[in-house]
Amino acid sequence: MKNISYLFLAMLTYSSVSFAQLKPVQYKDGSQILNGFAIQPSKKSTQKPGILILPAWMGIDKLSKNTAENLSKLGYYAFVADIYGEGNYPKDYKDAGKNAGFYKTNYKEYHKRISLALEQLILSGANPDNIVVIGYCFGGTGALEVARAHLNVKGVVSFHGGLGKDSTRVAEPISAKVLVCHGADDPYESKEEIATFQQEMRDTKADWQMIYYANAVHSFTNPEAGNDNSKGAAYNEKAAQRSWEHLKIFLDEVLKK
Repeated sequence: MKNISYLFLAMLTYSSVSFAQLKPVQYKDGSQILNGFAIQPSKKSTQKPGILILPAWMGIDKLSKNTAENLSKLGYYAFVADIYGEGNYPKDYKDAGKNAGFYKTNYKEYHKRISLALEQLILSGANPDNIVVIGYCFGGTGALEVARAHLNVKGVVSFHGGLGKDSTRVAEPISAKVLVCHGADDPYESKEEIATFQQEMRDTKADWQMIYYANAVHSFTNPEAGNDNSKGAAYNEKAAQRSWEHLKIFLDEVLKK
């Protein structure tokens, strides 16, 4: 009888816990249908902090969805952006490179798609003045573009993202705080490009940090990237965990909760 009482109490406690879930959200850029995902925080606060997540070059993936769910558990509204749109999702890396390349070159179109996703994050309940944008790989480039475009965000975080931009673009003061989480052995970012990016941060008077992770290459946060560093992109559990902790510290610093 005593065991039954404990079991009943446990079931009652479990049933009273509210678990937030990812919900598909369809929105548009003109006639182009976009398919994102929104999730509300498990525990809401009056400050309603929000995180926009920009996926890697293959589009919305398991990593970006898992990130949204984990951020929800920490008390954040989260939205996973769809940059490419219905009918344009890449079938392979060749397609992904072509799609990502278009938005890197036509960066104002990238800004537009990011802005539309920010609107959806706000519509889901997030405070428009209490937002951070994070991104992975191609999405990391997008996060830096948010800072360059002076969108209304408190900070941006790039995980193994592309750092470069067209050298003809004028570097304007950056107000959003910047965190770059970078694999120390990432073969896709040259020393010259890194140096140019860091000089851009100095020239724009940005409040920036760049953290290097030992033995980490491109895509070090993604478990689906394999574990062979010689391929240039691979998962690194230690770097992934450390960068997640650095993200949490950054969010605690720049967002009101």
